[in-house]
Amino acid sequence: MSLATDSIFYDALSGSSDIVAAVSGRIYGTAIPLPDEDAENTPAPYVIITFDGLNNDSQSKDCPFEGEYDTVTIGIEVTAETLTALHNLAHLIRATIRQYMEDNSTEVEDYQFSAQAIQYDSLKPCYWQRLTWQCSTKNDYEYGYY
Repeated sequence: MSLATDSIFYDALSGSSDIVAAVSGRIYGTAIPLPDEDAENTPAPYVIITFDGLNNDSQSKDCPFEGEYDTVTIGIEVTAETLTALHNLAHLIRATIRQYMEDNSTEVEDYQFSAQAIQYDSLKPCYWQRLTWQCSTKNDYEYGYY
């Protein structure tokens, strides 16, 4: 399930009535599904959840090709009209992900959280920030998905 870890984050955010209300249901996986010329017109606030890659720890004498654990990187781009709204939404997303992981049985066994600098897009206009989770998950092979 490592290769579908982003779906866990999507389920967590879309299952939160507070987040759905805060972004008027604009929770996207990978990209906003609009033609290119309309992409700049998506109103803030919204969030985009991305699968940003996977690394496998192959440090195993029993299987030199792939180890038991993958490290999956999940990113969430958070946008809002004001700086205060961005702070509140980013905090709500972080807290929701943590609570979801604590309350639900998922393939994510552990994670590390980080956040990038807050940016401003004068063309939209909006504030935005990228939140990142480095997730430790069991290798898909261990779950029999091959």
